[in-house]
Amino acid sequence: MPALKIVIGTKTYSSWSLRGWLAVAHTGLVFEEEKLTLDTPDFYARIGALSPSRTVPALHHGATVVWDSLAIIDYCARIAPQAYWWPEDDAAYGFARSICAEMHSSYMGLRTYAPMNLRGSWSDMELCEAVENDVKKVTARWDEARARFGGAGDFLFGDFSAADMMFAPVVARLITYGIEVSETSRAYMDAVRAHPLVDAWYKDAALENEVVAQDEIPIDAKRLG
Repeated sequence: MPALKIVIGTKTYSSWSLRGWLAVAHTGLVFEEEKLTLDTPDFYARIGALSPSRTVPALHHGATVVWDSLAIIDYCARIAPQAYWWPEDDAAYGFARSICAEMHSSYMGLRTYAPMNLRGSWSDMELCEAVENDVKKVTARWDEARARFGGAGDFLFGDFSAADMMFAPVVARLITYGIEVSETSRAYMDAVRAHPLVDAWYKDAALENEVVAQDEIPIDAKRLG
């Protein structure tokens, strides 16, 4: 099999990199990672040769390059079909694909005002309307997925899947900013955080010391947005 490499950004901050990395790690195949420090001259000097979109993540599989997180998930499902990616049931599959596409294209309040930051920890945050609406929407999706399709498993569709990869950075955001959620969503978030691959990413992030200013908010902040 051709060599497999995932190009990612700083693990503390790079939410889209986390999604792509989880997909590659989930294949069980041997892979290399190349990490570029976000928002640095080195990043901008090197990214053009590594990613057609000039963004991370980008997956290299021999001569093939895939440069979008959801596309990377689907590509990994092709090269490792033995792993669980999407539910087989039509209703579950339709729901899973829909919420992943929705994640890919919306939730701008969370993205704008609650950047992923695995180093930080806040509590008792007041939420602006955009963030509050996104939290209500995403946790409603989680609660419905768990109720309808979760079965005996701990994740949205039972076992850890593509949907959980897509929502792992949202879980990280809600943990970082101490945002209150339903009991069902909290149990789901705990399961995602405890997953071995997610935990491995957190442990790597803890070794970083780079700071991306645009993804930092004041340590004494009391409001998101």
